[in-house]
Amino acid sequence: MFAKRLISGIILVILAIIIVGQGGLLLYGTMTAISLIGMYELYRVLNMEKSPLAAVGYLTAVAYYGLVWFEGTSHVTLLAIGTLMVMMSLYVFQFPKYKTEEVACAFFGVFYVAGMLSYLYQVRAMADGKYLVWLIFLSSWGCDTSAYCVGMLFGKHKMAPVLSPKKSIEGAIGGIAGSALLGILFAGIFGAKFSSVANPQAACAIACAIAAAISQIGDLAASAIKRNHNIKDYGNLIPGHGGILDRFDSMLFTAPAIYFAVTFLVS
Repeated sequence: MFAKRLISGIILVILAIIIVGQGGLLLYGTMTAISLIGMYELYRVLNMEKSPLAAVGYLTAVAYYGLVWFEGTSHVTLLAIGTLMVMMSLYVFQFPKYKTEEVACAFFGVFYVAGMLSYLYQVRAMADGKYLVWLIFLSSWGCDTSAYCVGMLFGKHKMAPVLSPKKSIEGAIGGIAGSALLGILFAGIFGAKFSSVANPQAACAIACAIAAAISQIGDLAASAIKRNHNIKDYGNLIPGHGGILDRFDSMLFTAPAIYFAVTFLVS
């Protein structure tokens, strides 16, 4: 199992470097596909992956990515309202086939998975995005590693004792501090190449710290959903790692966090 997990991990890192480094249409298409697979995994957990409600969700995700590609995200609210109207139409005209919770989950899945993950592409498309996009990975993976190490050494106070007994408040703080430090180091190496960020080290440190704090919520949220439905993994697409959502659970939150943190810091 360890060997399988290691090999898969190495392949994922290589693919990430190639696809994220290239950006553009390659990254856009990859994120669209990953989002649809992630939505399928979530809907499967909810036993609705092949329902008409899920189909509306998939189509909405494709439409949303179309808005992202054509820089029409100002129309996202209209898309969201239109999606809800279509889903509610299915709900009322096929009553009592669907439960209220199914409509809510179908709607939730679009924005929890596709909406959040799209920000990885959107960060890459920003000015200096070819550098800033890596803050998503630094804050996610850096937080996980730092939190684990600090928690093992100093962890005493449980952060979420029922949901994740091994996670500690000390580890969470260590994860945030470690990510901020990685942001400073990253800016020290690449900051001179930034054209839109006045103080790269401060901006990267703050952005990584914010994203690291939020990433822990993303990790716990994914665990809570799995715990609610008594599953270990969302899927088995990635050998040794589970499904798409098992690998991208914290990035669902770090991607938009980095996007908005950087947008605010450079404005």
